[in-house]
Amino acid sequence: MELTLTKLPWYAQVGAFVALAVAGCGMFFYYYEMPVRTEMTSRSTQLIALRADITKGLTTAKKLPEFRSQVADLESKLANLKAILPEEKDAADLLNRMQTVAAQSNMTIKGFKPSPTVTKQLHAEWPITLDLEGTYHNLAIFFDRVGKFTRIVNISGLDVKSRDKPDSNNTITATCTATTFVLLDKPAPAKPGARGAVPAKTN
Repeated sequence: MELTLTKLPWYAQVGAFVALAVAGCGMFFYYYEMPVRTEMTSRSTQLIALRADITKGLTTAKKLPEFRSQVADLESKLANLKAILPEEKDAADLLNRMQTVAAQSNMTIKGFKPSPTVTKQLHAEWPITLDLEGTYHNLAIFFDRVGKFTRIVNISGLDVKSRDKPDSNNTITATCTATTFVLLDKPAPAKPGARGAVPAKTN
């Protein structure tokens, strides 16, 4: 038995046509329009994010000269800090400076004995034992000039003795500890139990 639309009543034919049209529209919406709408929503979200990134980039670009100025200022401060606290200890350089200042002060360095460094949190202390010979007045001049070094040098443990056979240029001998400082590349780890350390949790 063959079933054709032409043999159906007119209202049945209209209903079948409407049903087919609705089914076609549904398939078009489901298989074509929905994916397109989803992709458009995704692209719209990406566009909003991209515009936000562009705005942020433009704002950062406007501040670039300020950032460069800050970097230059920080680099200058770091250079000054390295002059005061060098990153490496150089015994030869420090001895040459000490000998130059001693000669300018009419003092003689008889001994220069570096000791092991003492590591702190951000720097290391480097004590050096000095044996000096000269006069009280020239010793004071020597210490004053050492105090004017760009590099920090602290004098401690001063022991002054009169010479058994003094002359006009050498009336005393003096022993002291000259402590200078070295900037650490990486901060030393905090010791257990040190102030500010967080105690380990126990169960």
